[in-house]
Order: sequence, then structure tokens, then C-alpha cells
Amino acid sequence: MSNKPSSHFQSKQRSIEERLAAGKELRKKIPRAVHGDFNPSPDRVDPIAILEKQAKTRLPFLVPIRYARMLESPFAFLRGGAAIMAADLAPYKTTGIDVQTCGDMHVANFGLYASVERNLIFGINDFDETIPGPWEWDLKRLATSAVTSCRFLGGDVKLCEEAARSAVKSYRKKMKQYAYMGNLDLWYSSIKDTDILSMIPHYMRKNALHILSKARTHTNIQVLENLTDIIDKKHKLRINEPFMVRETKTMFGRTIIEALDILMEDYSKSLANDRRYLLGHYKVADAVRKVVGVGSVGTRCWVVYLEGSYKNDPLFLQIKEAQPSVYASDSISLYKNEGERVVAGQRLLQGSADIFLGWAQLDGTDYYIRQLHDMKGGLAFDPHKLVLSNYHEYTALCGWALALAHAKSGDAAMIAGYAGNSNELDDAMVRFAFAYDKLTISDHKALVAAAESGRIKVSKETE
Repeated sequence: MSNKPSSHFQSKQRSIEERLAAGKELRKKIPRAVHGDFNPSPDRVDPIAILEKQAKTRLPFLVPIRYARMLESPFAFLRGGAAIMAADLAPYKTTGIDVQTCGDMHVANFGLYASVERNLIFGINDFDETIPGPWEWDLKRLATSAVTSCRFLGGDVKLCEEAARSAVKSYRKKMKQYAYMGNLDLWYSSIKDTDILSMIPHYMRKNALHILSKARTHTNIQVLENLTDIIDKKHKLRINEPFMVRETKTMFGRTIIEALDILMEDYSKSLANDRRYLLGHYKVADAVRKVVGVGSVGTRCWVVYLEGSYKNDPLFLQIKEAQPSVYASDSISLYKNEGERVVAGQRLLQGSADIFLGWAQLDGTDYYIRQLHDMKGGLAFDPHKLVLSNYHEYTALCGWALALAHAKSGDAAMIAGYAGNSNELDDAMVRFAFAYDKLTISDHKALVAAAESGRIKVSKETE
């Protein structure tokens, strides 16, 4: 697969009706029912070996934390095993309709964030694996995560199926709407707080309003209070070893401040002139190394605290290592810097991205940079707050957000024409989701066995 713009532009020259018809015609070649087929090959690559291969590119003393987090449940394993699923999907035929995929699509990779206009928007919030590829890769992973997460929450087969089906049905129906939308209208479309409130039952709105209101308080000022302490009359980032650690030197012997000066200079070049000018009003005050996520544990990540012209003018940036996408062998990236790949993908999929989103390189390692908190969080997957009977409402919202991302980066009309109006695609994706969930349970058991045998080292701390 490739990301050649010419083919996409040529497709867009056809009318909506022609593209819908082309998508429908594609069913003859790739019937929708085949998306439900999944039979692991007898010579399937050992999933633990895939994780061990990834570990070789990461900070070795942090890898045991990754394994510890993945051991918590089959859902945690699925979250950390994007590379495993990528290998499992690779042999199967696809529709050939490419989009900018998220690459690590699951129910915990969504949340609220602030648009440039300071509005709350719901959408995808993790883009480490983003790369051009077939839309069905993301949808299959989303449907699977709906089943696996629902079972993790205690749901029975019926609730798990409802959760997966709701995500796929929402994706299919919203894609049909986006197919008929004008290009500019589609580009400026987003899932706003009012959209969220309109799609949920009346009795849930009071709680949703509370969540949205709380998300608006997730500003840099709140982060200043929550993540820093006053030491010698100066704000310093709070330490929580081994998850938040203050280091003095990099692996190449530079002091952290020296390394950050070089990296920030390179990063500023990736920003538009107005954002570069704004960044220039801040100076680095402190930095700590941070352990993040499940699948990302072991990659280099820094939280940087910058100060503006006075003490209540903080800026918090996250500098995160960008490694090749788990789908890199099946696609061609246009970017030499993996951080730029992540940034470009996020801008395309999210529409209204963080104003400080950029990339850099230091000592041969690629990074992408974004704000740590900016009205982020709130309405996202939280096992302690979700009510199972309403879970399908959340997965429907995820399906909607994925459809919007794919419509912006691909051919909504062709996908809609292929998906159609019946439940055939929904049935197939649900069937795949249960089949892959079964494999995930088995793979999780293999990780447990690897830990018990001593094949892998596991940390006693997960955070």
C-alpha cells in the first residue's frame, strides 16, 4: 500500500454516485461477509516473540513495566499488542480503499480535547501507529476491543455483541452521512459536546454535563497545581519513581538541559511561524522522564515544564519517542522522521489539532511533541465509571469518531457504498471480533506462562 496523493485526488474527481456505485461493485470482489473470517495460521508468529522484538528498541529497565501492565487482563494485553494484531491482519485480503488509519484503534484511545477555538471535541487521542492503510484494519480492531473490554468489565456474550455491533453500525451509518457532505463541511466537522449530549439518553445527561464541565478545568494552571511542588521558591515537577524520574544526563552524556535546548530548537522549526513566535515566549524550567500508556512503555518520553512571563503562565509539553508504525511493513510512509508521520496523521485524522503539535530529532531518535494537558480527558474509557447497560452508547460514539477520521482522510462515498445499508458488514465484524477476542485470551495466557517460566521479567509496579 502507499500514500500517493494522485490516486486519492483522481478518485475524488468522480461524482458521489459514481463512487458509491464503485464501492458497491467492490462487494463482488471482496464480499462483506469475508471480513468475519479469521483462522490463525498454524505457523503464526509467536506473539511473545513479537513483544520481545519490540523490547529490543526500548529502554530495557522499563520493559518489565510494560509486561506487568499487559498482564493485568486480556484487554490490557490487546491494548499493548498492536504489533501482534498487525501481523495477524496482514495476510488477509482488504478492500484496497485506503485511509489514514489510527493503527492502534481501541475503545481506550478516545477522549475529549480542546479545539483551536477552545471548544470541547470528542475524538481519537493516540496516533503513535498512524499510517495509510485499509479502513477495515481500524474497524476490526475497534470491534474487537469492544468485545474484549466489555468482557473485562463483566459483560456477558449479549452485552459484548451489542457493544461491538453498536460501534460498527454507528461507523457505517455516519460514513453514509459523510459521503454526501461537501469537502469543506466535512473538513470542519467535529463531534462537539452538544453532539454527545444529543445522542445519549436523557437520564445520562446530568452526569455527562458534569464530565464535560470537569474537562474544561483540565488546563495548564490545574496541571501546575497537580504535577509540581514548590522547591526553593520555584515550581518543580513532582517525582514518582519509576514512573516520573528526574535525570541529569542523556544516554549520550549531555545534560538534560543541553539535550532539551537542541531538541527544542529542532522542534520549533516544525511549527508554523505564529506558533513558533508564541513558543518563543516560554523557557524550559524543568523536565522529567515519564512512563506512558501500555503499548508505549519503554519508549523515551519526557514531560517538560516551561514558564512564560510570570508564574501563572505555564506550558506543559510531552516529548514522546516515535518509532516506526506496527504496520510499517505493509505501507509506505511519506516521512523520514517518524515524529512527522505521527503529527501529519494526527492533523489529518483529528482536524483541529493541538497548536503546539510538532516533531524533532535528537541523537538519531525521532520524537513528536504536544501539550500534556489542554482540556483533555473526561469522557473516555474508564472501567470505574462505565455502566455496562449503557456501554453500547459509548462504543457507538467511538464508531462515529472513527468514521469521521476515515472520511476526512479517505473516500467516504466508496466506503459507504461498500458498507451498504444492511447489517451484513456489522455481522461480519462482530464475528471477527469474537474470533479475535478468543485469540487474545489465548495470547494473554501465553504471556502469563512466559512470566511464570522466567522467559520475561515483570515489574512488581504498574503505577
